[in-house]
Order: sequence, then C-alpha cells, then structure tokens
Amino acid sequence: MSVSSKQEVQNETSENKKALLVAVTDGSIIPIEEVPDLVFSEKMMGEGFAMIPTSNVVYAPITGKLFQVADASHAFEIRSEDGLEVLIHVGLDTVTLNGEGFETNLKKGMVVKQGDPLVTFNREYLISRGCRLFIPVVVINGENDNYRYGFKPSNEAQAGKTIALTIEGY
Repeated sequence: MSVSSKQEVQNETSENKKALLVAVTDGSIIPIEEVPDLVFSEKMMGEGFAMIPTSNVVYAPITGKLFQVADASHAFEIRSEDGLEVLIHVGLDTVTLNGEGFETNLKKGMVVKQGDPLVTFNREYLISRGCRLFIPVVVINGENDNYRYGFKPSNEAQAGKTIALTIEGY
C-alpha cells in the first residue's frame, strides 16, 4: 500500500470515529466558555463542557483507562481505547485542599466504564473553603483540525445518561 493510500485509510478511519461524552453529575451542562477560570474558558487545555452540580458524585464521561489521578483527588484523566483523552476537574481552586473533601479509591492505571463513579465530594466543605462548584470536562488531546464537536446544553442533566458532548473525526 502506498503512503498516500495509508493516509487515505487513516483519514477515513478518523472521520468515522465518534465519541459521546455523558454528563458527569446531575445538574446543568454549560459551555466551557462560561467557567470563571481562564484556563478553561479560554480553552487553553482544550474543548469541552462544564457542569454545575446538584449532586455530590462525579462519574466517568467515557470508558477508558485512568492515566492520571491527582493526588488531591480533584482531577482525573481518562484515555479511551481509541485514544481520546479527557480531563474531569472537580471544582475550581480545589487543588489547594490537598484531597480534603474528596473520597475516591481509584488509582492510575485502573479502567473505568462510562457512568462509573470517580469521586464523591463534600459540597458544603468545598464551598466553606471558597471553592467554586464548576466541573470542567475537557478533551485534552483534541487540538486536531479534524475534530468536530457537538455541544448539548441542558438544565436538567442526569449523570451517566444525558449526552453532553459529541466528538467526531478524532
């Protein structure tokens, strides 16, 4: 097979790929641009969405392997079998809590399925410490021009069920 033929097959495969990221908690799905943190709202880490939670459990938006679990238990990175990498960041300014207010048993290298619980957080504790309850979900390796995103806002999203973002062409 020639190099150009291999490239054509790769492009066809990429164009056929589609991922569905589901709501990571119950609550509102909002545009990533509305997160009051420039790292997320300016898409410095990538495209995505955010949630304003009404529950205290955060679930996996996609099936894959945990390739990063923050020591402070506030952030998780999942790599799907076909290479999509997604960051779930629970709250803003939560890294300063050093894990206080979060409960998880997950470790780097574990496999999670879409809808599996990642972490439970203590809403009152986070608020009392000045943390803002936004949960950005970002495709961190989605800078490719072929990626096409479909954002699905909702005021009554159900964790693990409501589709928040579609990604095609990755």
